Amino acid sequence: MSVFYLSKTDLKKMRGKTALVRVDLNIEPGAEKNSFRLEAILPTIRFLLARGAKVVILSHRGRPRGRDKNLSLRPFAPILQKELKQRVEFMTVLPRMIAPQRGKVFLLGNLRFWKGEEKNDVGFARRLAALGDFYVNDAFAVSHRKNASVVAITRFLPSYAGLLLEKEIKNLGGILKYTTHPFTIILGGGKTSDKLGVMNYFWNKADNLLLGGAPANTVFVAQKLPVGNSLIDRGSTSQILKLIRKEVEPRKIVLPLDVKIADKKILDIGPQTVEKYSKIISKSRTVIWNGPPGLFEKKGFEKGTIGIWRAILRNRKAKIIVGGGETTASFSLIHNSKFMIPKNIFLSTGGGAMLKFLSGRKLPGIEALK
Repeated sequence: MSVFYLSKTDLKKMRGKTALVRVDLNIEPGAEKNSFRLEAILPTIRFLLARGAKVVILSHRGRPRGRDKNLSLRPFAPILQKELKQRVEFMTVLPRMIAPQRGKVFLLGNLRFWKGEEKNDVGFARRLAALGDFYVNDAFAVSHRKNASVVAITRFLPSYAGLLLEKEIKNLGGILKYTTHPFTIILGGGKTSDKLGVMNYFWNKADNLLLGGAPANTVFVAQKLPVGNSLIDRGSTSQILKLIRKEVEPRKIVLPLDVKIADKKILDIGPQTVEKYSKIISKSRTVIWNGPPGLFEKKGFEKGTIGIWRAILRNRKAKIIVGGGETTASFSLIHNSKFMIPKNIFLSTGGGAMLKFLSGRKLPGIEALK
């Protein structure tokens, strides 16, 4: 069965109806403005408003234990209001219905303030569904989770993939089907276990696996090399060893030649590694990047990530997918208001969802739309 796409739906029948739009506003407090994830959800909302629909925006934020004002979605209301040029009414409680006279755009409070959300509770999903006439999933980043606002809600309403989710499916799906060689995968960040699925899935396809961050540190540990207090995933070392044993010449796994250290921790790749990785990226014709190679948020340890970005942006011949919350956030290191992302680069809003999709696994949120 195929996914039902909003872009291919006759919305004339939905004029005056209310759309429940699940988005991803899981953005760090203080980073609400100029967020890539916030910008990414706007096309679907504008698409619906232009066709006469009302919109109720649904999202979670963080991992609250009960109601936490620091994880409220309220700060997004004025930002969305400015972007959409529409009044945005923020709702802290779950009403029984949307009052038609009170505007066109509504933002419901953090879904994780309700216990039923993460339990994929059918009762909570039914309460959410009562607010609208149809449902749109535009939150690829949470489509790997069985949450009430992602999966159970589709039982009660006609359901569609939004414009952003459609782009994610088609771009990531294209990489799964068609890759041009040399094919390079860059993996960094703080998690290793999530990346192992991609390494395994693409082992026979990929030409290069460039590692940084925790994935590189974990390989070092598997090779019995000292890493001090660096971030590692000891639970992944046995799987890493299996991959290392598969290695033949030329080797797929490429490790840092030099690193930057502070407080006995490896916090970034060094200049020799940036040069080596950049040369490999420049020759590649398919690239997937998930996870920065260093702790770019800390001054003095951002050069590795900047170097990878520059190499990525210089390569106009490759099909490139860049994803993960930290990775896309690191784009701010080189971003300016006049810069346009080259057409050969697709920025994915997914982190764990992207990795699971690229591991060949079915995502519950997408399956629910079929």
